[in-house]
Amino acid sequence: MNSQEIRSKYLEFFKDKNHKIVASAPMVIKDDPTLLFTNSGMNQFKEFFLGNTEPKHLRVADTQKCLRVSGKHNDLEEVGKDTYHHTMFEMLGNWSFGDYFKVEAIAWAWEFLTEVCKIDKNSLYVTVFEGSNDADQLGQDAEALELWKKIVPESQILFGNKKDNFWEMGDQGPCGPCSEIHVDIRSDEEKAKVSGASLVNNDHPQVVEIWNLVFMQYNRKANGQLEVLPAKHVDTGMGFERLCMVMQGVKSNYDTDVFTPIIREIETITNSSYGKSEETDIAIRVIADHIRAVSFSIADGQLPSNTGAGYVIRRILRRAIRYGFTFLDTKEPFMYRLVKTLSDTMGKSFPELKSQKGLIENVIKEEENSFLKTLDQGLVLLDTMIASSKSKEIDGRKAFELYDTYGFPIDLTALILQERGFSLDEKGFDKAMQEQKNRSRSASEISKEDWTVLSKDMEQEFVGYDLLQTNVKLVKYRKVTSKKDGEQFQLVFNVTPFYPEGGGQVGDKGYLEASNGTIIYITDTKKENNEIIHFSENLPDNVTETFKAVVDEKQRQSTEANHTATHLLHQALREILGTHVEQKGSAVHSKYLRFDFSHFSKVTAEQLIDVENFVNARIDGNLPLQENRAVPMQQAIDAGAMALFGEKYGDAVRTIRFGKSIELCGGTHVKNTGDIWHFKITSEGAVASGIRRIEAITANAAKEFYFENNRILSEVKALLSNASNPVKTITSLQEENSKLKKEIESLQKDKAKNLKGDLQTEIQSLNGIDFLAKKVDVDAAGIKDVSFEMGQNKDNLFLVLAAENEGKVVLSCYISKELVAARNLNAVTVVKELGKYIQGGGGGQAFFATAGGKNADGIEEAIQKAKDYLR
Repeated sequence: MNSQEIRSKYLEFFKDKNHKIVASAPMVIKDDPTLLFTNSGMNQFKEFFLGNTEPKHLRVADTQKCLRVSGKHNDLEEVGKDTYHHTMFEMLGNWSFGDYFKVEAIAWAWEFLTEVCKIDKNSLYVTVFEGSNDADQLGQDAEALELWKKIVPESQILFGNKKDNFWEMGDQGPCGPCSEIHVDIRSDEEKAKVSGASLVNNDHPQVVEIWNLVFMQYNRKANGQLEVLPAKHVDTGMGFERLCMVMQGVKSNYDTDVFTPIIREIETITNSSYGKSEETDIAIRVIADHIRAVSFSIADGQLPSNTGAGYVIRRILRRAIRYGFTFLDTKEPFMYRLVKTLSDTMGKSFPELKSQKGLIENVIKEEENSFLKTLDQGLVLLDTMIASSKSKEIDGRKAFELYDTYGFPIDLTALILQERGFSLDEKGFDKAMQEQKNRSRSASEISKEDWTVLSKDMEQEFVGYDLLQTNVKLVKYRKVTSKKDGEQFQLVFNVTPFYPEGGGQVGDKGYLEASNGTIIYITDTKKENNEIIHFSENLPDNVTETFKAVVDEKQRQSTEANHTATHLLHQALREILGTHVEQKGSAVHSKYLRFDFSHFSKVTAEQLIDVENFVNARIDGNLPLQENRAVPMQQAIDAGAMALFGEKYGDAVRTIRFGKSIELCGGTHVKNTGDIWHFKITSEGAVASGIRRIEAITANAAKEFYFENNRILSEVKALLSNASNPVKTITSLQEENSKLKKEIESLQKDKAKNLKGDLQTEIQSLNGIDFLAKKVDVDAAGIKDVSFEMGQNKDNLFLVLAAENEGKVVLSCYISKELVAARNLNAVTVVKELGKYIQGGGGGQAFFATAGGKNADGIEEAIQKAKDYLR
């Protein structure tokens, strides 16, 4: 079977077992602060396992896009080096939420693998949890063992420890024993020599885990204790790529039709051959894997950036670029050209790859260009580091600075140093890296106590669309401590008017009022695993009483005005720029809104005016809110509702309509567009290739904007001689200023020309080098011009010039290129040393560098030290 047939067979099998087939959730996590990415198939079902929500379907099956590159599940460094680990992979899964348990899960897994897939039963091994002697004191999973004995010979049943055969969601939450199914795809000759049983869970590339059946029967509490879950669940995950490897009779995931089209395209683009050398093969595998991870992430709405999830994606992409740069000699962008092949091979199962293809290509190409420039810059800095090193070992902290500040890969640094006959102080680098990790970990450390549950009724109701205050009861609470926020409490109510952060909209603030008049302030509201969590610095004295919950009405109204404005802005952009425009992210605060959208050129000033006028016309039109809270998804789409890529929608959705603008949205909105008052764009710019960002304000923020601009205009008029026409007067002043600047520049150039002749006579010979160090009366540009002109006719010039202009000190060093090579001199090293005396620093190139400082009194000492330096 090809990969599409394998995927279909799996879903058909479980559909016949009365499972609801659901779509893959986005790979980028939106409402779970504990994760950046979906790292297993069960992530989108956590709310069911935790008991926060009643599932509509007790049996579910799917194929889930997963990414494992951070946190507990991190396979990044193995990817490419072996043939069966990946960053992005598909997880085939079947789930039971309190319905069937071990009997069915085990029987169906065996049936699918041996009868549908026709895998040789003798090549399969199963593992069973052996129990533990630690604090949990867990016994052997006897039930699973007895079930497996009825199916497979005992020689193919192995026992696994807690690491391999007890699955946990995280430090807290549902968990339980598991049974893994491993497959041995070695040749008969190899099997005869060594038993496959001895190779299970020993990182053998042809004896690999293919399916994991997790039996969730416990809950791990914050204090580490286990409690039995009231309902038992099944959570299974099968590696799709590994199953394809087995079904297609190959020895590597990369030899399946999931990867071979991409590998062939890499060979064509880079003029390389897969299968000829281990070094090249690893590079090609890294690139083939990483292009999938990056493309799917961008399609789901996560662009590369310098923080959070975006940093992880940038790191994956740069790792692939680096492997191409180092081992395939790719000095130009090439990875973006692989997106078409990926879209062609996987677009049928994941249509977002086709619809977002242009965006993915543009973002990746821009990232490639940027990183290749970084590599060029890093090579120059590394050259300087090597030239100024007093030993053959490069300081690890300096190498870390190159890695941390400039993004220059440390393994590339080590490779170049080795080629140049240098070594890297690895201990120094590792120490600097660990110190940074400790700082980061310390800043983000959070400790959570167990929930104190006051009510077993876990159903929660959000009434914030209609009410801004209501009576509530605490369902549960817990204390959370972090370095960033200190001690806080998280509160969950049976009903709440507080909107939780989501869909770009910030969470509500407000307060609780107790019966005795005591006020408890709610500082934020978020959603986690389908629970609405309210943050407070204090806990009510009596947690069992009824409270009046009150939303900050002023903040909510301002936020609603901005949220509705984003819908009108989206409509305006599609109308004025074209229907290619799609929302790519938003941030809706009470004071401003931010809207990211797909568009491949700068929005002109005229277009921005048209957009503002379009939105303000709808505001002036007093369009009423038309809301439907339970529309079948397909019906909403057929009616023209805009759905956003990367968002997870249920079977029934909420639609928001203002005139002809209709979108799927869970946020809060004004009742009438007239409540927005006015819409004003404050900025427009690029976020990434093909992604633009508009920031804007409405309502009171817009009023304050115009009041402030009017005040500034009044002050400007008061300073001008002709206040009746300030634009004309300021234009005249600018022209006059420009004219005077040119005159000054001309005078400086004349002064520099005259200076050159004077300086020529003052050059002296020092150790066979033409030397001069002197304070001069020209600006920085003049110093550079004089230095380069004097150097044109001399191949052994060492020139240090310093000047003071308007309280600022500039010091430069020019060294003839011939002298740089012959005497191993470096102008950057010189200005860094001399810069200390003027209390400044700088940089440049080996033959010319400058430093800026603020201590003019140090100029004479710097000049004297230049002489000492050359001696």
